[in-house]
Amino acid sequence: MRQFFLILSLAFLPLMAKPQTIGFAAGCFWGVEKHFEKLPGVLDAVSGYTGGNYPDPDYHKVLSYRFDTPKGIVNYTETVKVTYDDSKISTEDLIKSFWELHDPTQKNRQGNDRGNNYRSAIFYTTPEQKEIALRTKAEYQKLLTKAGYGKIQTEILPLKKFYPAEAYHQDYLKRNPNGYCPNHSTGVKFPKQSVKKAQGKPMKKLTPLGGKEILVIDAEGCPYCEKFKKDVAESYMGSVPMRFAHEDRIEGYKLKTKIQGTPTIFFIENGKEVAAHTGYLSPKEFYKALGAFKLGTKSEAYDIAFNKGTEPRFCKKYAKFKNVGDGVFVDRLSGQILFDTRDRFNSHSGWLSFYRARPRAVIERPDNSWGMHRTEVLARVSGAHLGHVFDDAPGGRRRYCINATVLDFVPRAKVAEWKKQHPQPAPEIKEK
Repeated sequence: MRQFFLILSLAFLPLMAKPQTIGFAAGCFWGVEKHFEKLPGVLDAVSGYTGGNYPDPDYHKVLSYRFDTPKGIVNYTETVKVTYDDSKISTEDLIKSFWELHDPTQKNRQGNDRGNNYRSAIFYTTPEQKEIALRTKAEYQKLLTKAGYGKIQTEILPLKKFYPAEAYHQDYLKRNPNGYCPNHSTGVKFPKQSVKKAQGKPMKKLTPLGGKEILVIDAEGCPYCEKFKKDVAESYMGSVPMRFAHEDRIEGYKLKTKIQGTPTIFFIENGKEVAAHTGYLSPKEFYKALGAFKLGTKSEAYDIAFNKGTEPRFCKKYAKFKNVGDGVFVDRLSGQILFDTRDRFNSHSGWLSFYRARPRAVIERPDNSWGMHRTEVLARVSGAHLGHVFDDAPGGRRRYCINATVLDFVPRAKVAEWKKQHPQPAPEIKEK
């Protein structure tokens, strides 16, 4: 199918345009392929192997030679063969994007990927490509040297035999959205030619809010970023603000963790990194990390939410909440509405009791711990343990026995305002 659309697209190129082919090696080909195929003017990007001298390379053979290469053997490097329309993207812009994509001063590695199969290289097919590669290399070396980097290690060679990689390597990041899009760039950029700012004003950068916040570094075309937004961010309504920005659009943050991929999720307090995670986080992983950040791993609330702990009867927060006025109780982590004071009653048990939970706000599952047969109640979005539900309320109704420590209260008069401040309701949770 890929071949069919490539042939079709080439057939309809303007008569003056000529498709060009070039090879780029900049570490693991998964991220390199993703980078180039999203650029306007690129017709096709195929992962494969080139630059070696033995027949019929495959992934396992290339990996086996990455550290220990037999005498007389030159190993292949993971390469992306790019076919592009030079009337829509210039060769120079394409090659400059290659230099900026990775750290060309690293020899036989990119980031944590080590071995001669990850070496940096440009494989040209025309004299013009070779000239531009050499010229931009010299220009970029000056910029790198000024920024404190060493000598460029990139090979610049003619593209000879190219072997497409196995099918499971093609479009890998699209088909496996549970990791991260690698980012090995130095951050050093070529000077832009008279870039016009929107409406004559420079774009504002994201600066620290003060207090606790979640900073998510994302990138255009990153499938892991989109999956995190869909699975986590769209349903997040917590009190700790969650903000998204590209790496070059942040300013004033004190970060310890190097941004080597997207998404990178930082937990920030007063502009300083407290914790960070590179790559996609599932809702369960995210809320456990948020719990550690917001509640503290040694807190009673964290113990209840993630270790199935139980607060003491008639605890301080219960005493605070048992007579609170009209309103709703929300998950301390996700901010989702879980229970309503209209469904609350005094069970004299020493724990908050409700006849029911909000529709689709919680999950119930069997709990046979401690030699008992009970039904556990968890928050649907965050997965936090809330308590248990029993069939012993007055009138044969159900009793949701809930730990107050994992809840926050919002007065009904402020619910509308609160929702405006937390504009990402979970699609499955509906109002009564």
